[in-house]
Amino acid sequence: MATSLPALPNSRTEPDGSAVVRVLSYNIRSMRDDTDALARVIAGCAPDLVLLQEAPRLFRWRKKLTRLAAASGLVHLSGGATAAGPALLCSLRATVERTEDVLLPLTPGQHRRGLATAVVRIGGARLGVLSCHLSLRQDERYEQAGLLLDHLAGLGVPHAVAGGDLNERPGGRTFRRIGDGLRDGWTAVPWGGEYTFPAAAPDRRIDAVFVTEGVEVLGCGVPLGLPGVAEDDLRAATDHLPVLTALRVPASAA
Repeated sequence: MATSLPALPNSRTEPDGSAVVRVLSYNIRSMRDDTDALARVIAGCAPDLVLLQEAPRLFRWRKKLTRLAAASGLVHLSGGATAAGPALLCSLRATVERTEDVLLPLTPGQHRRGLATAVVRIGGARLGVLSCHLSLRQDERYEQAGLLLDHLAGLGVPHAVAGGDLNERPGGRTFRRIGDGLRDGWTAVPWGGEYTFPAAAPDRRIDAVFVTEGVEVLGCGVPLGLPGVAEDDLRAATDHLPVLTALRVPASAA
């Protein structure tokens, strides 16, 4: 039984224009499990931004994503089949500047991988956003980590958040490569649970949220025990547990 968690800051805009933003990263296994439980988990986390992995990408994929977003009180921002699985949802608090879905180089015999990216404004803050799902192959995902960092820098904003299923534990060279360029939210300010997979009996952390310098992490972890998020729903929704992060993003100068 999960114990009650300390409060995670709620979304808000500060008097100086900076924004407290809730970001949820979640592998949803193509919505093959309990989609009602999935929507309840997402809604219970009250996110401003949702970074999905393994979003639907086959028949009627866009309709499925739109329905999930609506059931969670959100809208579909970008990604899905057009990014080979990663997708972004957002609340109406976010003003979207632009989106780009990126297909990464294909290794013969492997699944296609991609990135869902966007630049949004929340309050007075401007934030780059990226969702990823890296390869099961060690050499391929290491190269994908470099492309992730390049694309994040290419968004052209000083503050950004990236999250996803890395298919690797902390200490692996891909995890370290991303962590050398960005800050790992769990390491910065651990909150909630650490392990994200498998959902039924988690024993490893392969899902993570990272931020650029200047973004303050206020708490990051699996929302086990969060009021409004039932443990049964977390087990039923998909085979991964989500990572919920609260960030303070400085006001943009432009």
